[in-house]
Amino acid sequence: MSLRKLLKGRWRIVSFPLLLWALVATGQTLVEAISDDPEIALLIGEPWEDMRQRSTASIGPAIPNEYWGRYPKTDARLRLVDPQYGFVTPKARFFAISFRNERVGSVRMSPQLEPLLLDDALKVFLDIQNQWRAGGWVPMRRISAPPIEDTPEWRARLRDPNKGGRTFWQAGDKYQALFYIHRFKDDRHPDEERYLITLNLAKPWLPAHVE
Repeated sequence: MSLRKLLKGRWRIVSFPLLLWALVATGQTLVEAISDDPEIALLIGEPWEDMRQRSTASIGPAIPNEYWGRYPKTDARLRLVDPQYGFVTPKARFFAISFRNERVGSVRMSPQLEPLLLDDALKVFLDIQNQWRAGGWVPMRRISAPPIEDTPEWRARLRDPNKGGRTFWQAGDKYQALFYIHRFKDDRHPDEERYLITLNLAKPWLPAHVE
């Protein structure tokens, strides 16, 4: 059986050793093929190829002289590898990374594999906020968009489909993040309250002093 035929969907009848061989032959590394937690490890502004070489999740090359983006080829977590401001997320199914002039531009992702129950969504959200605090990130717009906490007031707000919550964070003069959570109608769980988290990460684009 040719590799081309294998790649057209006939994986079910292939033995596990041959499956691994096929993955390697098509450009996937063995590390990614067996890893439970592949990651994209990056710095905003670095050469795109540096990110590709460091990461254990596969992602396509940048296009020279273009402003565009790529998705990892598998579910993957984000690791910001900055020595001071670094943090790591859970694995994400939606994970888009932009590039400009063959350099990493920005990240937009949902650090989850599916819409989560509120308890689980808050656990993810608060863990990332705590990593930021520990690394020296500071919240912006503390009056209009304060950090989200696990309180009865916040839970009531998040349960309102018309509200949700968002917060802005800054890491020195290097990064800003827009982080928000909102209720989501999940047709697979019509009787449950499910939530989506979205993280936007880039170089600073907002004035830091705005409240």
